[in-house]
Amino acid sequence: MLAQGKTDVCVHIRWMIRRDMPEVLRIETGSFEFPWCEDDFIRCLRQRNCIGMVAEYDERVVGFMIYELHKNRLHILNFAVLSEFRRRGVGQSMVRKLVGKLSQQRRNRIMLEIRETNLAAQLFFRNAGFRAISVLRDFYDDTTEDAYLMQYRFSAADELPEYAEPQITRMAG
Repeated sequence: MLAQGKTDVCVHIRWMIRRDMPEVLRIETGSFEFPWCEDDFIRCLRQRNCIGMVAEYDERVVGFMIYELHKNRLHILNFAVLSEFRRRGVGQSMVRKLVGKLSQQRRNRIMLEIRETNLAAQLFFRNAGFRAISVLRDFYDDTTEDAYLMQYRFSAADELPEYAEPQITRMAG
């Protein structure tokens, strides 16, 4: 276990592989009241447009994301970080990786649904630039709970390098 100093960690983000499933399932069951089972993951990942990614720290899976590719958007289906790695930049790294896949010409937004009772996720995604755009009534099969549909929209600023040189806006003279 890590000390609870909450300093950011540097993670390696890569495609999810079959060997990751035990660690992904541990994170899933430790994160959600109504977790996906292994069959849910496998059924989803067998679809051509479904992608899984994991965040690794010290050769250990500490976070994962499952998303779908659509014609003009990405749709996050499942996202979780191991409890002792939360608030340490792991989720932010995974979201940044996904935002990097957006463009004005093709996929220009990321969508996801969040349970109305999952305040931590709502705040996390809001801080990452997502906005609630609607309420989906009685959205879940396992409860009568509503969901917030949240969206991140691509902007030209997303394409700027992180350390862009200052631009000269006017010549002296």
